[in-house]
Amino acid sequence: MPRPIQATIHTAALRHNLARLCAAAPGARLWAVVKANAYGHGIERAYEGLRGADGFALLDLAEAERVRALGWRGPILLLEGAFEPRDLETCSRLALWHTVHCDAQVDWLALHKTHVPHHVFLKLNSGMNRLGFAPARYRAVHARLQALPQVAEITHMTHFADADGARGIAAQWAVFQRVTEGLAGERSVCNSAATLRHGQDASVRADWVRPGVAAYGGSPDHPLHSAADWGLQPAMSLNAGLIALGTLDAGQSIGYGSTFTAERPLRYGVVACGYADGYPRHAGTGTPVLVDGVRTRTLGRVSMDMLAVDLEALPQARLGSEVTLWGHSSSGAVLPIDEVAQAAGTIGYELMCALAPRVPVVVA
Repeated sequence: MPRPIQATIHTAALRHNLARLCAAAPGARLWAVVKANAYGHGIERAYEGLRGADGFALLDLAEAERVRALGWRGPILLLEGAFEPRDLETCSRLALWHTVHCDAQVDWLALHKTHVPHHVFLKLNSGMNRLGFAPARYRAVHARLQALPQVAEITHMTHFADADGARGIAAQWAVFQRVTEGLAGERSVCNSAATLRHGQDASVRADWVRPGVAAYGGSPDHPLHSAADWGLQPAMSLNAGLIALGTLDAGQSIGYGSTFTAERPLRYGVVACGYADGYPRHAGTGTPVLVDGVRTRTLGRVSMDMLAVDLEALPQARLGSEVTLWGHSSSGAVLPIDEVAQAAGTIGYELMCALAPRVPVVVA
């Protein structure tokens, strides 16, 4: 029989989350962000649940090819734009919209031969300090793009650095408003956190919102709000089985490095899941898991192919018992991926994206 581990992509949850995000930003059009292979869910597997979006936003041309191959004829946005001049030929062929965030991309557009002018998203660096034009240069670049016959429409775009935290969006939002005031064109500023927190404000939600992790059921501002607080459902579950049972005497340790030592006799189980499956090695003792739908904890260090769990409060657990690493258990209990990530010192985004190719995946 195959090794007892499996990930499940929940199509109904993706649809639900999309509807929740649309309700959070009424009147705005919504990009389904499918970069990083749809946050580890798989573009092809997630497509059916996300096709209700107004467009797909992603990073590279191969991903855009895959979305077009699925039959999508609507907008596709390259969030980082072209990486070299010939990428614009593919943008023309696939009718891709693309971000312009640096002078080189403007230069490439000026030399590009196309029969159909492009729709570009001009990115303002309003304080994130990754990509985009400085406020002092933005309007001049906008004027240059407007003058190019290769450009049909220009959408104004920025990205919030602190929409999920105490600093909030106020400072960056003020910069964006000031710099783009009076300029024609649509606007797009909201990521997941800004969509959920500010989407009811018509000026902030603007014309397009770009929620990422929220579409997959992760909370963008955990632990301040859980996914359930936002009305989101997990779109990925990772489940495995117990492949061994054992007991520790007081003073005995388990796993590499003997990082957990039992203070009293303890029953444990070994799970067919490890860091080679995408489970974080840095998840130490106490990381939550479900065994047969009942919450318990991991013990010791995660190995390549296995990890240990505490069965002291689970006398019914047996070989083959279901272990939910995150998401839905077959009993209906849910373990939020954000809680697992927090215990491991990371974020849910990383766990989703880290699901290993060797893990079988089914779509429900």
